[in-house]
Amino acid sequence: MEFRESETVEAKQIVVEDVKKEIIAFANCCGGMLYIGVTDSGEVVGVENPDKTIQQITNMVRDSIKPDVTMFVHYDTVEVEGKQIVAVNVQRGTDRPYYLSGKGLRPEGVYVRQGTSSVPATDTAIRRMIKETDGDSFENMRSLEQALTFRAAGSEFAQRKMEFGIPQMRTLGILNTDGIYTNLGFLLSDQCAHTIKAATFQGTDQNAFKDRREFSGSLLQQLNDVYEYIDLRNQTHASFDKLRRIDKRDYPEVVIREALLNSLVHRDYSFSASTLISIYDDRIEFVSIGGLLTGISIDDIMLGLSVCRNVKLANIFYRLELIEAYGTGMRKIMTAYRNTGKTPQIEATNNAFKIVLPNLNANMADIPENRHESGYEEKVLQMAKTKGDFVRRDVEELLNLSQPSASRLIRKMVEDGLLLHRGKGRNTQYSVPPGPGY
Repeated sequence: MEFRESETVEAKQIVVEDVKKEIIAFANCCGGMLYIGVTDSGEVVGVENPDKTIQQITNMVRDSIKPDVTMFVHYDTVEVEGKQIVAVNVQRGTDRPYYLSGKGLRPEGVYVRQGTSSVPATDTAIRRMIKETDGDSFENMRSLEQALTFRAAGSEFAQRKMEFGIPQMRTLGILNTDGIYTNLGFLLSDQCAHTIKAATFQGTDQNAFKDRREFSGSLLQQLNDVYEYIDLRNQTHASFDKLRRIDKRDYPEVVIREALLNSLVHRDYSFSASTLISIYDDRIEFVSIGGLLTGISIDDIMLGLSVCRNVKLANIFYRLELIEAYGTGMRKIMTAYRNTGKTPQIEATNNAFKIVLPNLNANMADIPENRHESGYEEKVLQMAKTKGDFVRRDVEELLNLSQPSASRLIRKMVEDGLLLHRGKGRNTQYSVPPGPGY
């Protein structure tokens, strides 16, 4: 019997720590045979006590490799040249990637077979194995980071007098059946790497910063911190009805809450880009990564249809009484703006979702009360005569207006009969009505 090391064959003279790496590499790739009692050159030296050798390897596999790979490792004693060797048959596992429990799901803990050597896997290879075995659901996949703490999450559960131990973590999906933290656990942990970037600008564009912050940590911590950040900038303005004082905040508290929760619960966490919140004098914009799920339109969302990208995360938020029911957020936002003369705007692309909340106390200084004197309407009409059909963005660029302001101007010109429109949403086109002078 000839022993020659290859991609599926490894020889060890005695049991050493590297045996664990070889078994992990075989289980992560195409399987292989590990022979104990054979030198690297293929010389058979044998082992004195095969049973003791097998027990030694069995203990190493059980105690040092995760997830449990024992069902894919089989042992046999073989006599070659009058000497006994231990043959360890390792099959390709179904719960890849396997890793050293003391190192975790990092390159120094995950090994793959490369030629005649077992080498650390790349981050890309690790993610690919996780996706192959765990499926496409991000929150169900095993987290690459396993050294997690849950101070913020534990505090949220404690405030509501809810248990938050190992059994509850398993039920919620924070821990899988093997006791390994999932990506859902990573999102709720204090080590969460996904952030929210918030900025306050002077005026209605991004030419001048007032303030900017980046919020990190558990999503539950980010939720509280970001809400406080926005709330401090949500000013209250007073008006008077005879002797009665009427206070009105820039933004109803419910719309801030719902827009923020939406940006956290529905974003696509398989991308590393931050959620963006931009506060202007006349509006707040929430931009989160991940467009609408396939088959869902903005009209569907407005009707209350909810197809959640992160079902388990939404369930936790529901248990914590942060959301009341699926599919009600957008309707709450629209209801809050009813009879205010202002309408929130929702946009979606393939990779992003945007909510624009108008400031109820904005004085619309960028659109003068006397629109005829300002020349805005005349400029729009002149552009229409020259250009023909146009879209809202053309008006924004022509007059240097914000999106909400351009929309208000166009809407008023349509109501006054100065413009015609056709189409829906972002693709709506405008033109002057036929008649004398046009």
